[in-house]
Amino acid sequence: MNFYKYQGTGNDFVMVDDRLREFPLADIDKIAFLCDRKFGIGADGLILLQTHADGHFYMQYFNSDGRESSMCGNGGRCFAKFIFDLGLARTDIAFEAVDGWHIAKYSNAEDIGSDIALQMIPVNEVKHLTENCFELNTGSPHFVRFEEKPINNLEILTEAHRIRYNEPYLQLGINVNFLNLLGLKSLEIRTYERGVEGETLSCGTGATASAIALAIFNGLPEGKHMVNVKVKGGELKVQFHFTPQVPKFEDVWLIGPAKQVFVGEIFV
Repeated sequence: MNFYKYQGTGNDFVMVDDRLREFPLADIDKIAFLCDRKFGIGADGLILLQTHADGHFYMQYFNSDGRESSMCGNGGRCFAKFIFDLGLARTDIAFEAVDGWHIAKYSNAEDIGSDIALQMIPVNEVKHLTENCFELNTGSPHFVRFEEKPINNLEILTEAHRIRYNEPYLQLGINVNFLNLLGLKSLEIRTYERGVEGETLSCGTGATASAIALAIFNGLPEGKHMVNVKVKGGELKVQFHFTPQVPKFEDVWLIGPAKQVFVGEIFV
């Protein structure tokens, strides 16, 4: 089987061109094997490029445990870069994923090496659980907690398991994000991802959820904002229009690098 390997700020994916619809979607063990870092290729997830009935594209995403999952923001940016690299589009595309339609484009169309900007779903509901804790869905469900102590010293598996493996998240699971504020529109984040069941170097929907929570936590005014998000694998930016009274977040964009690492063939 031919495959492509991509990464976005350290969040890595096996890409498969499945426009002929030949990949065994129900083979959970095979998908988990391909994502296994010891016996397979190694990745946080697997993404299939499929064609859509109306001529656009469909992104089908699986976590490293082999199960189909909710939206992956960094995966979506890598998916777009994959399409550009195959020559199927030049500067912008529309594609459908499990959470609906997305637009992706080079953030600077004149520079082919520039970042990929992915339009995320609007967010009209944010649960403010406690003074420093939030719950929201940015294509995937996220729990966000602002920390006063440095998150680099945090025992993330222990802390995340207390949230992810207890009610109300025990059955369906949730992604867990721990944040340090670096400024009014700047933060540092560590993310525990369900499905991976561990910390990843980056999480696009987590970065988006954290930036949105920051807008409420820091009391940003109405209008357009850009939040800088430092992840373990690099830096991302999240842009949105914020309406505090609701609160409501529209025109949400996740911006950051997406790179092809290598191509290969694996015998399965």
